[in-house]
Amino acid sequence: MQIQGEITKFRDDIGFGVIVADNGRKYRFTKSQIINSAGRLVGLTVDFVVVANRPTDIILLKGTPWTVFGPAGRS
Repeated sequence: MQIQGEITKFRDDIGFGVIVADNGRKYRFTKSQIINSAGRLVGLTVDFVVVANRPTDIILLKGTPWTVFGPAGRS
C-alpha cells in the first residue's frame, strides 16, 4: 500500500525517526529506508510503501519532480 505522510521526528545520532501518515497513523523508520536522503528530514513530506506494518522505499517529496530522485548523471 502506497501512503504519503510527513516526517515529524528524526534523531540523526541513532538514525531513527517517525512518519505521521495522512491517515494519522505513525510509522517508525530508519534513515537507510530513505531512497533519496539528503539534509534535514523533519517537516518533509514523504511517499512510502507499507509492508508488514513497516514503511519501506521512502521517497522525500521536495523540490521539483525532476529533483525527487536526485541529480541526473552527467555524460
